[in-house]
Amino acid sequence: MRKIWILIALITLTGMNAQETGEDTWGSWFQYFGMNKISDKWSIHTEAQFRYYETTSNFNQMLLRTGANFHLADNAIVTLGYGYIDTDPSFEELNSINEISEHRIFQQFLLYNKVWEFKIEHRYRLEQRFIDYGSIRGEETQHRARYRLQLTLPLTDTFFLNFYDEIFINFQDNLFDQNRAYAALGVHLTENSSIQIGYLKNTFSNTSFDRLQFAIFYNPDLRSLFKK
Repeated sequence: MRKIWILIALITLTGMNAQETGEDTWGSWFQYFGMNKISDKWSIHTEAQFRYYETTSNFNQMLLRTGANFHLADNAIVTLGYGYIDTDPSFEELNSINEISEHRIFQQFLLYNKVWEFKIEHRYRLEQRFIDYGSIRGEETQHRARYRLQLTLPLTDTFFLNFYDEIFINFQDNLFDQNRAYAALGVHLTENSSIQIGYLKNTFSNTSFDRLQFAIFYNPDLRSLFKK
């Protein structure tokens, strides 16, 4: 009888721990991305993301990122950028770490090509992460590499499908950090703006999350303003 009660307790604790991470809950990411062209060779990257453990509540993470893009060619862009990330890692506020803040420097290379009707984007990114875990764990510097393969398929002049898979590799501790698989329906609003509504599967070594994504893309041409 005692063994049965121990087994029940272990099952209950396992269920509680799974719920604490939010793994069984659909979350959401609200995103904005911009490539603001200021000359024939230069543009400014702007980005803001707000991520939630649940679809409209329970804050998880805010990410603000910017960078300088140099256009090597029509199909190749290099970027040097900076990001600030504020994270609440506790789904049900049971975690001893209440907040994690991070300053991040990144270098990026984008390469575009086309196969049949598919527009293909390769994104290679290196990140230097300066993370503050607070009084519990202190500060750490981490390094990471990311590769994303993205496919865009036009359906009409207005609608398109977008797919990507991105893998994250650590340069310390465990090699595998995470993988993100994404599928979305996109709508061109104007020549330089679009929206996407999609689904993301975010997989880590010991857990995974389901996330709805709502993204706005706005890429204005500001060259006339800077010429003045």
